[in-house]
Amino acid sequence: MTLALAFRRQRHQEVATLAATHDANERRVTELYTAAAEQLGSDKAAVRLAGLYALERLAQDNPDHRQTIVNVICAYLRMPYTPPTPVDPEKERKAALREARRRYQAARAFGGSAVAAATPPATAEADPEGERQVRLTAQRILGDHLRDERPVQGRDTIPAGPRFWAGMRLDLTGATLIDFDFGYGHPADATFSGVTFSGDAWFVKATFSRHAWFGGVTFSGDALFDMATFSGGASFREVTFSRDALFDEAVARAPNAHHVWPVGWHLEPLPDGTGRLVRDEDTSPEKTASKQSKSAREAPER
Repeated sequence: MTLALAFRRQRHQEVATLAATHDANERRVTELYTAAAEQLGSDKAAVRLAGLYALERLAQDNPDHRQTIVNVICAYLRMPYTPPTPVDPEKERKAALREARRRYQAARAFGGSAVAAATPPATAEADPEGERQVRLTAQRILGDHLRDERPVQGRDTIPAGPRFWAGMRLDLTGATLIDFDFGYGHPADATFSGVTFSGDAWFVKATFSRHAWFGGVTFSGDALFDMATFSGGASFREVTFSRDALFDEAVARAPNAHHVWPVGWHLEPLPDGTGRLVRDEDTSPEKTASKQSKSAREAPER
């Protein structure tokens, strides 16, 4: 009897200690998360970058908090943003001369007091290149940790790498993404509806476990979906391709799911019950006439 009571007391103390340790760890994670998230609101690009790196480390070390941190990064990328236009050296030189002349005239008129005031404080809006680097870093975090380079057929037996964050859901609705590299990406759900892809977009060998929504997307550069795998529904309704759109050897594992494929592509059934994306045949009058002419030339004489 005494032994049983001692065992119960010891067990109770162990459970209480574990609970206290867990609570302390959760409080620590919450504090770190709050501090890092607040850094994303700074007007200094370096501070925002530090916040992203802190969130990345926090997610890597605390799997239970990964989805929350992915949500924060996606929310940052969804904020309105216009990429800086390419710099024209001649225009930049002339603008610098105009600014120098304006400062000189202001200094003469006000005894130099206007010179310091002519320099605006550094903000996200006043530092477009800094904000670009912050966004590229946010994209890189998502791309790196959702990259799964295991063969699709071997994912049930081959363990994932330690940096892969499995089962993440992405919501980048309406975001502006710059040279977005999601090659080998493996999210659970992915919503890119209304996204503007500035530059090329790489989805080569990406695997979408459930839905993949690309409705209303604008691709300003090449859109590369070669060898991508769509395991659930996929929609490319009203997509705008400004340059090449490549879906070579892309596969749909659920051909009967809800799909809206890009104009010019359709699903071709495969013997294993899946479907492969192939280009539509060109049925324009010019192409048809060319085919008929070629057939006539190649037809044997009778």
